[in-house]
Amino acid sequence: MSDILETKKNKDVLLTVKRNGVDTSFVTHVNNEGQIGFYAFTNMKQLDSLGWLKLEITKYSFFPAFPAGVKMTFTELRDYIAQFKAIVNPSTGGYKGVGGFKAMGSIFSSSWDWEWFWKMTAMLSVILAFMNILPIPGLDGGHVMFTLWEMITGRKLSDKFMEYAQIAGMVILLALMLYANGNDWFGWGR
Repeated sequence: MSDILETKKNKDVLLTVKRNGVDTSFVTHVNNEGQIGFYAFTNMKQLDSLGWLKLEITKYSFFPAFPAGVKMTFTELRDYIAQFKAIVNPSTGGYKGVGGFKAMGSIFSSSWDWEWFWKMTAMLSVILAFMNILPIPGLDGGHVMFTLWEMITGRKLSDKFMEYAQIAGMVILLALMLYANGNDWFGWGR
């Protein structure tokens, strides 16, 4: 979207937002820096104090925290799968936002916050678990894929084929890692 806004500097544009299946259109001004005036708050308490949203904090005791944590895990997983679909669909341009080590480090707060630290650590664990079950040779999902093939056909794949598949899987993973970290430092996809 930033590329489009660059061409609309100092102009009014019609912006349409879809929320809960309903389109809402309004006119907004693009400033001389190519921005449309939205401000990202990182402090939800600040938004609550401004009256822009109502912040509800639910505290759980020890045992009720477990089902709440499981529910939150599956919510994070569902959201990540939706993001993953956007990344692999070239028409969305989601691949431009893929980040590596620098992006992962930037999600942690500059000041120490135990709750944020554990929340981000849990989110990264859910993401890694999902990525690990993808059917890419070299990952657990690739091993499952080959095991299912052997179970269905009743034949073991040749050692040479398995070797080439593992090499191909490692090349794919290394290429993804280079792309993600290159995107962090050089903005390759942007």
